Amino acid sequence: MSNKLKFRIGNGYDIHRLVEGRELIIGGVKLQHPDNLGLDGHSDADVLIHSIMDALLGALSLGDIGIYFPPSDQKWKNVDSLLLLSKVIELIRKQGWEVNNIDSVIVAERPKIKPHVQLMKKYISDVLQIDDSFIGIKATTNEKIGAEGREEGISCHSVVLLEKKE
Repeated sequence: MSNKLKFRIGNGYDIHRLVEGRELIIGGVKLQHPDNLGLDGHSDADVLIHSIMDALLGALSLGDIGIYFPPSDQKWKNVDSLLLLSKVIELIRKQGWEVNNIDSVIVAERPKIKPHVQLMKKYISDVLQIDDSFIGIKATTNEKIGAEGREEGISCHSVVLLEKKE
């Protein structure tokens, strides 16, 4: 079997519970939840960045972010997920791959995500060193259904396409 694939695709998913006493950070942007809730997690619990990292790792069969940044390691406690993303893209590039594009959808009833999408894209494109036009970020509600609909948490789905550098 040939390992000379030119493209690899990966998908990622993340969800975190909304709680009091935490900042709400999505795509590296600090948002204000109407009820002053934030996402609970070992790091900053940034569901967008976490789903992108899992998609990047999955595209190359490199496992998931828990392997590289385990919640049992205090070194990663409250860490900025954009820093973690920089470490993941370094690993991807060492394997000879580059991001072709990313498409993500954030699932949250509140707060409104759309006003913050451009800044999220800027932060992500700066870390990945790619043009922000290669990053798609959308948001939707869950129509009051499920954990996201009941505002118990926020989730994100991401797909990435990697291209082998020549």
